[in-house]
Amino acid sequence: MRHARVDKMLALLIGMLLVGGCFIFASAAFGSLAKGSTSITSIVFSHLVLGVGGGIALLFIALAVEYQRWRKFAPYVFGGALFITALVFVPHLGGSHGGGQRWLWLGRASLQPSEILKIATIVMAAAYFAAMRDKTATLRYGLGGLLAILALPVLLLVAQPDIGTLLVILASIFAIYFAAGGRWRDMGLVVVIGLLGAGALLLYKPYLRDRVATFLNPAQGQQTQSFQLHQSLIAIGSGGVLGRGFGQGIQKFTYLPEPMGDSIFAVAGEELGLVGSITIVVLFMLFALRGYYVAAHTPDLFGGLLAVGISTYLASEAFINIAAMLGVAPLTGIPLTFVSQGGSAMLMSLMSAGILLNVSRHQRKGRS
Repeated sequence: MRHARVDKMLALLIGMLLVGGCFIFASAAFGSLAKGSTSITSIVFSHLVLGVGGGIALLFIALAVEYQRWRKFAPYVFGGALFITALVFVPHLGGSHGGGQRWLWLGRASLQPSEILKIATIVMAAAYFAAMRDKTATLRYGLGGLLAILALPVLLLVAQPDIGTLLVILASIFAIYFAAGGRWRDMGLVVVIGLLGAGALLLYKPYLRDRVATFLNPAQGQQTQSFQLHQSLIAIGSGGVLGRGFGQGIQKFTYLPEPMGDSIFAVAGEELGLVGSITIVVLFMLFALRGYYVAAHTPDLFGGLLAVGISTYLASEAFINIAAMLGVAPLTGIPLTFVSQGGSAMLMSLMSAGILLNVSRHQRKGRS
């Protein structure tokens, strides 16, 4: 079993998304270069060498570690991730950018610990519900355990605030709870609690109200709150069916904010057109479906739940980003998985992909 091969289809999809993402990022980077950005060299180095290169190294390390070991160390991994995430509030250690207290300064480098919290929470939830497999349908150990796992991540991420990361974690853990056998009634109660929590956030977080207002009425504030959305739609719309051609986009040179970050799908839409945009969406859909296929064919519950959580995490992150760029969801600042600039996000995404590939090596015999 140790020398079993990884799922070829899953590995192929990860490779296609990563290689395609590097090409899209390289094209987007020319936009900043043309604007005279003095930090473009360090940005590209950080993304391609430290992010992608380091992430691939972590992918192979995670692939070499039997996924069952994560179950044993789940509480320590989760506790460590919570501790590191809380450090962003320590003066002179944590840093803020764009209104969020989300970074740790490590000399000249920075780390976004909430990215670590994503996979750590998934590992913890998978380990817990695998241990409680006969009690998941109970109120105390099922719904109670779910809320206990989410309590501290929710508090930390709301305090930062980092609502985008919180949405990804909620989607991933809810998927694990559903796959573990959570009752429909309890899942409905979770949805109600989530809606009440969202209402409270809108009441006490003005910037969230602004984003929702922009989403509901994007025609207003085109030079202020809805500027990014407006420019994204211009870029995607101008791409037409086949696009302007790779590297030939215009918006990345002019008004499109964060062309290497959360707006990178708009760069791809302009240059690759409707066909290219649909291809990206289909690749992420196929990745999610293949991840769930792997989850359905693992020999143990922990492996299955781990695969469900990781597949949901990586796919939902991408779909939330794409939806925001298309104006069908509020802007969250979430990166496009395997594509957007962001060292911490790329490192953790590729490491998580490595864990998923390791799970795929243990599919039951007789299944392909």
